[in-house]
Amino acid sequence: MRKIKERTWLLVTVSTAGAPAALRVTVWRKLKELGALYLQQSACLLPQLPATSRAISQLSTRIMRDGGTVRVLTMAFSDPAQEQDIIRELQTARKDEYAEVLERFPSFFAELGMETARGRTTFEEVEESEADLARFRSWISKIRARDYFQAPLGDQARTELIRAEEAMTLFAEAAMLTDHVITDEADDAPGTVPRLRSV
Repeated sequence: MRKIKERTWLLVTVSTAGAPAALRVTVWRKLKELGALYLQQSACLLPQLPATSRAISQLSTRIMRDGGTVRVLTMAFSDPAQEQDIIRELQTARKDEYAEVLERFPSFFAELGMETARGRTTFEEVEESEADLARFRSWISKIRARDYFQAPLGDQARTELIRAEEAMTLFAEAAMLTDHVITDEADDAPGTVPRLRSV
């Protein structure tokens, strides 16, 4: 019987003592972006994957270039229960991030509904709402990239994003129709120079 291949991890330890303060911030931001789990202040853990290995290699080069020190060790857990504890911690961290996104969606839908009820389906409102939607897309995409173990709420967040995109499409269509009505009425006003209408 063939042995199941064990999962490997990257244990990363970093010291920025004596390096510029900006390096410490850069390292912290990059490790958080990757979803690293801090075991203590200067040591963190990531699953070893092509993307994480590549990112840590690039970060290590930056750290050493800017005067810091870094060690990257490849390891495997000898105790499966301890590994599952780590996986659960990573899932919880991502679940909390997805939950924060989901908390923001109702206000997006409420804003579209309020502007529609007020008759303010305008191009300017479309631009504002599309910017909000772009932030949701970017936010969920970043969380998904570091969601290595399919955390709860991930599917729900992606479903809500699809629903938000559909609502945005309807809002934009309403704005386009409003714009055409305004343009057409202006064109029909006495004394105005005829303009080509949208078709």
